[in-house]
Amino acid sequence: MAFQIISTLLIAIALAMDAFSVSLTKGFTQKNLTKNQILYYGLFFGFFQFMMPIIGYYIGGVISRFIVSVASIVAFILLLAIGLNMIRESLGDEEEITDNFSFREVFILAIATSIDALAVGMTYAILGEEILLPSAIIGIVAFLFTVAGIFLGKKIGNYFGGRFQILGGVILILIGIKILLGF
Repeated sequence: MAFQIISTLLIAIALAMDAFSVSLTKGFTQKNLTKNQILYYGLFFGFFQFMMPIIGYYIGGVISRFIVSVASIVAFILLLAIGLNMIRESLGDEEEITDNFSFREVFILAIATSIDALAVGMTYAILGEEILLPSAIIGIVAFLFTVAGIFLGKKIGNYFGGRFQILGGVILILIGIKILLGF
């Protein structure tokens, strides 16, 4: 039992790395995030990291091969679009950079960073293992990493200054490429 929890924690940490990277980016590009908005990021990212393995668990079988191949492309496209938009905004006038919180963007980022958890759920199904506890651990770890990433990003962003949005866009694009290539 202890080995299963440790291995599940390691899987959860690996899955949370994309969420952490994205939240770090949001922390240093969105200076005016309130504690409630940071909580929303954590809840959305945690919820999708929790739900995707469960969905993957029940999809299984033949459909899983198709979904896994398409999922990485969808995640790449979503992260590429958001990253390019961040870079475009940062190259404009300083006043034009949007520092607004958007539920739509949080939703898209939460889905894009949790698609790999879908494959994890399918793996649990193939192995015949229980999914609820691992999914809960994955969701909690993603929540914690997301909130920590935003707070750390705010510190880094305050230290390094305003044009950090270009780096944030590049990071999102690189995460998309990583997902697309399966690293």
